[in-house]
Amino acid sequence: MNDSLIILAGGASSRMKNPAKSVKISVEEVKQANQRSKSLIGIGPENRPFLDFLLTNAKEAGYKNIFLIVGKDNKLFREYYGQKDRGNNYKGLTISYAIQHIPEFRVKPFGTADALRQCLEQYPDLIEHSFSVCNSDNLYSIKALNAIAELDYPNGFISYDRESLQFNSERIKQFALAKLDEHNYLMDIIEKPKENEVEEFRDNYGKLRVSMNLFKFKGKYIYPFVKNCPVNPNRNEKELQTAILNMLRKYPKSMIGIPLAEHVPDLTSKDDINTIKEYIKKYR
Repeated sequence: MNDSLIILAGGASSRMKNPAKSVKISVEEVKQANQRSKSLIGIGPENRPFLDFLLTNAKEAGYKNIFLIVGKDNKLFREYYGQKDRGNNYKGLTISYAIQHIPEFRVKPFGTADALRQCLEQYPDLIEHSFSVCNSDNLYSIKALNAIAELDYPNGFISYDRESLQFNSERIKQFALAKLDEHNYLMDIIEKPKENEVEEFRDNYGKLRVSMNLFKFKGKYIYPFVKNCPVNPNRNEKELQTAILNMLRKYPKSMIGIPLAEHVPDLTSKDDINTIKEYIKKYR
């Protein structure tokens, strides 16, 4: 298995700054949501950062080395997970930081492909090995994290059954669909397909598949494509999805989907905070 997990935690968290529609979150939670990286928002009676729960699952899944991609202002991350740039011991995990620097011509980070590129260039040994990548604002299960760690294939992703995701219908429609062939090799990723086109993308099991950004990569496969990733004209960012599709054009059938049917709690907006608290109370 690969025991290195790169966690994308350097985003701007723009949607988290919007006002909550719910009245179920506290003044302190609103304050934290406005001021912190969303993965550091305190959750539950012990007020543990959301990221703690993901790290706990990662450790149980067999990971040992965690690389947190953070912004230049990362003081709070270091207060929780260690002050050193690399090699911090946190509850049996070795935690290191990769800084996603923002170009002078931008205000916000340059996207997930840029984040991974900077991490690999700061830790070039990763390019020679395999590693996993995930978001910092999703609570992936031990089962999912272990499946991607144990995958005996150069590149892969957890291919979630869309019907198992417990979000409202409007939110689910925002997820891109993964197009797989009969052997579960990824062929394409379709952003916001039209309703009359959705049925075309069902897999051999009759399921619609989505990615929640839990990946395994072989460094030598993905690095050239994050390094040379073009800017998405609609979002003005370098997206990991673009790099993956470019990799597939050069290396067809180089990424396989691992089918899984379960929910993935997501911390995108203030209104998700209470949902996350209830989920953790139920399953912890």
